[in-house]
Amino acid sequence: MKLNHYWLLKTEPDEFSWDDLVKEGESVWDGVKNPTALKNLSRMRPGDQVIIYHTGKEKAAVGLGRVTSEPFPDPVLHDPRRLVVKISPVRKIKPVSLASIKASGRFPGWELVRLPRLSVVPVSREQWEALIQWGDTV
Repeated sequence: MKLNHYWLLKTEPDEFSWDDLVKEGESVWDGVKNPTALKNLSRMRPGDQVIIYHTGKEKAAVGLGRVTSEPFPDPVLHDPRRLVVKISPVRKIKPVSLASIKASGRFPGWELVRLPRLSVVPVSREQWEALIQWGDTV
């Protein structure tokens, strides 16, 4: 049995938002440059679940998605090191703010809290379940 993994993907909503993903139905997740974020992206597999997180003024998890492809080189950049994946939307959640995540005190070591510029962040099952619960009840 294949185990699915969980990820948080950050996006600037003025550039590409949750609503844009919903409109497209499936999109290439590109623009990742940071070596650590690229390493995380390289570990994604079809069926992995993702949290879409808006940066900028919002700083909140806003939706859930699913990885629909293996990682592959960005076809626009022609650089084998710059990977992308395809993702599709699953459902919107009530925004879960970074402030509420920090205030909970439950995940002080999580990369979302420790490394605020990292755009592809692994999510543990415990973190995933907490965020889903907060997103359904906030």
